[in-house]
Parts: sequence; structure tokens; C-alpha cells
Amino acid sequence: MSTRYILIQAIGLVGTILFFFSFQCKSNRGLFRIQFLSYLFYTIHLLLLGAVTGGISYIINVFRSVCLGSRWRFAKGKGMCAAICLAQILAMIFTWSGWISLLPVTANIAATIGGYTHNPQKVRLASMLVNSPLWIVYDVIVGSWAGILDEVVTELSILVSIIRYGWKNLDRTEE
Repeated sequence: MSTRYILIQAIGLVGTILFFFSFQCKSNRGLFRIQFLSYLFYTIHLLLLGAVTGGISYIINVFRSVCLGSRWRFAKGKGMCAAICLAQILAMIFTWSGWISLLPVTANIAATIGGYTHNPQKVRLASMLVNSPLWIVYDVIVGSWAGILDEVVTELSILVSIIRYGWKNLDRTEE
């Protein structure tokens, strides 16, 4: 393994650590603010690996986190959700590298729709059942060991947050 490869994986590992802590935030606002930082590290990580669709998709996730973590009403509305999903589709079209391009985009659209429900329970469900499984497959294909670890840690972090806060306590709408 080269020093460059280890450094690229280390950048992804920082994103993994931050993403783990994001689900330990009780409020969606805190969750999306920590995820913003995580996505910045993952964008760099994936682009350095040559995984362009995943990297560009994460740039859109950075924007999504800014919107969902903000106090701006229009940034948290259904119109912005649709615009972000459309941006994901356009990113896929412009970076198309075969069926593999469907994985991060589909994962991120599910996470976007989950986030825009403004319901912590649904945010976690979208991540556990759609987002993480699709990203794991993508990460295996592109060689992102930090990404695989991130998704496994994400699943564990979600379970910890469910135990910590209680499933019923997460079923609420936050604005």
C-alpha cells in the first residue's frame, strides 16, 4: 500500500468518525451540522479514489446538510427536497460510469427524502434500510475501506441512538 492510498483512506476515516457522532445528536439540526463536516471529508476521499459519481453526490449532500441544518424555511421545504433529488440525478447523468452510478445517487435520494420528512425516526429508517446498504456495495466496488467502515459504523450508531433515545421518542416532526 502506498502512502497516498493510506492518506486517502485516513481522510475517509475522519468522515466516518464525524458521521458516527452525527447520530448521537438528539436534534435533526445537530445531526445535519455534523454530517456536513463528514460529507466534506468523504467528498475529498471519493474524488481522490476516482469515484466521481460518489464524490459529486457527496458535494450535493454537503448542500443538503446546510439546508436541513439551517433556519431558513425555504431550505427545509419540499421544493428544495425536489431540487436536491434532481441535482443528484443530474450528477449521475453527467458522471455516468455504468450501473454503479445508480448506487450512490439512489442512496442519497432516499436519505434526502428521509431528511425532508423532518422526522428523526424516518431519517434513521431511510439510512438503515436504503442509504447504508447501497453505499456499502458502492464502497466495495470503488475500494473505499473507510466508506465501508462508515456505513457499518452508521448502522451501529443508529442502533445506539434508537436505544439511547427510544424508538417512540424519535417519532416526531422537527422544523
